Amino acid sequence: MYNVALVEEDKCIAEKGCRLCIMYCPESDCILMDMEKKKAVVVVDRCKGCDLCMVVCSTHKAITMHPVDPTTGKVIHDRGAGETAGLGQAYAG
Repeated sequence: MYNVALVEEDKCIAEKGCRLCIMYCPESDCILMDMEKKKAVVVVDRCKGCDLCMVVCSTHKAITMHPVDPTTGKVIHDRGAGETAGLGQAYAG
């Protein structure tokens, strides 16, 4: 089982200029700015679950990690995150 990041819109302060999660995400075009809502949004299909966005958002805690069901590929919202992938593990192959 692997994790993906999700942004809690009510905690995200991207409209005030914060773009740390977007800038520090090592996967290109994984976290984008929703220009309509002025909030960060994660492209779940691109997320490797490295946890770096959650680390840089530690002040506002707007990003949480959620496991993905390996059989369906759907994000499980009502469970805590599983084991975090290390960068080498997340980007191997």
